[in-house]
Amino acid sequence: MTMKLALDGDRTATVTGEPLDIAPRFDFRDFRVRIATYADVEERDRFQSGTFGSQEWLWDTPDELWFDPAGRELVGAELRLPSSVADAADAARVPGAPLVRASGLRADHVRDFRLEVTAELCRAPGDTVLTCLRDLDVLDEPLEARIGIAPDVALLVQGGAAVGWSLTDPVRYLTTTFVPPDPGAPAPAPATRRLFTACLDLVTVPLIDEVTDREPAALARLRAVDEALRNQREDRRRVDALSALIADLMEDYANR
Repeated sequence: MTMKLALDGDRTATVTGEPLDIAPRFDFRDFRVRIATYADVEERDRFQSGTFGSQEWLWDTPDELWFDPAGRELVGAELRLPSSVADAADAARVPGAPLVRASGLRADHVRDFRLEVTAELCRAPGDTVLTCLRDLDVLDEPLEARIGIAPDVALLVQGGAAVGWSLTDPVRYLTTTFVPPDPGAPAPAPATRRLFTACLDLVTVPLIDEVTDREPAALARLRAVDEALRNQREDRRRVDALSALIADLMEDYANR
């Protein structure tokens, strides 16, 4: 069955074809998920110059979906995680249905649009899934579809519109800047998963506000997580991805 997806006003896409065969890159320091193959800023700029869709303009930073002008097929994306975390009761309301439908997107017209960033982060137990929503009102109605545009990345559809997205097993895809995850890497170590949750606590509201206000208890937690990251010997590539942001917080707030 053909489905139309509203992206921005009358800008629509058709759910069709194959999903992107590109592993997501969860850049923890930048707090965004990249689905693309470029390796640096210069390649990113060249890639974007040959596409259309939702892209950054000056100080505007929407979520980004890029389409190829020739076939109008989705060719890449960058999605930002919100720093505001829904409470456990709201996070528990994220529905398990419908199941993900793996598919591509084809823009109905070659026109740019703006894809508003999400505002609420819902964390599943153990942070096995991160769900980013336009707002919590989305949880008041059932989802119409989950469109799997790339491995473990799905757009959430409600009322024919994109209202959020999700990343399953986010720890698996941890990386830094433009470095792709290692496809041959083993599953994340249990210690890495625990550290991911501790780091996510530190960099989201409300705890990040306590860190920036230099509350002693929050800084003690920050120092403990930093030490644990430095002392973990296994799974170093993922641990280093977490350390990049924690080291910044240490430098700005805990080492003075």
